[in-house]
Amino acid sequence: MSEHAPRSAATVRPVLDLVVLDCPDPRRLGDFYGALLGFEVVDADDDWVTVRPGEGATGLAFQRVEGYAAPSWPGQERPQQFHLDLDVPDIDAVEPDVLELGARVAEVQPSEAGSFRVYLDPAGHPFCLCRAD
Repeated sequence: MSEHAPRSAATVRPVLDLVVLDCPDPRRLGDFYGALLGFEVVDADDDWVTVRPGEGATGLAFQRVEGYAAPSWPGQERPQQFHLDLDVPDIDAVEPDVLELGARVAEVQPSEAGSFRVYLDPAGHPFCLCRAD
């Protein structure tokens, strides 16, 4: 048994419910990721928006933070903390839709092989479109 395996069948493991991103405008970011991923807005108010692909599925949430400052990627003055990798069959084919939704292509692109491309969402969070092989 691995050191991380449950001790018994009665052990309850946590289930990932949401990944929450801080932002200045939860509705705008919820609409962006909802449209990008085909998720539905399932909860929304002025300070919080949740999007999910279906009932009970892991989703994304966006919470308003006063004084929000976007990550300074790739610099570290305000580190990104985390980012989302989104698999697509063809990055070039998906990019126009991503840009139309409000993302922008990051100035720095570390993938020389073109296996992924870095974008910034409307609140400045980096995310990657990754070529699914």
